[in-house]
Amino acid sequence: MFGLFKKEGALVAPISGKTVDITTVPDAVFAEKMAGDGLAIDPTGDTVVAPADGELTMLFGTKHAFGMTLDKGVQILVHIGLDTVSLNGEGFTALKNQGDMVKKGEPIVKIDRELIQGKGLSLITPVIFTDMEVLKSFEAQLGIDVIAGETTVLTYKAK
Repeated sequence: MFGLFKKEGALVAPISGKTVDITTVPDAVFAEKMAGDGLAIDPTGDTVVAPADGELTMLFGTKHAFGMTLDKGVQILVHIGLDTVSLNGEGFTALKNQGDMVKKGEPIVKIDRELIQGKGLSLITPVIFTDMEVLKSFEAQLGIDVIAGETTVLTYKAK
């Protein structure tokens, strides 16, 4: 594909770890795809990076999740851990600001793994497409070890 009319894209792992099926995430909002569809990563890393080039259109005040808008209006959400909103930002350090244009692999949030897990919270990180209407299809790479900013975890075709 050439130029501005590229309809295919890919997301790299936003955090190092192992990919898992979204339906196995122990949170109904993600497992039942209420917020969107994609996959999750059981992380080993502590830096969350941009999974693609785009605009950081949403960075929650609690820094536990961020949304991006990519080419063709594709919207994604990276939700760091489960029930982590309850920490009110504790254990999360934002490295970018809402509205920033970011490149694939650029660090967005640093996490304190020990603090978060010490509070009994899971670090499983869903990576989802939030607007399925703009996608023709997508494919997830499940059950693989991934490196943040490097390993492709989702490929998609936009309409």
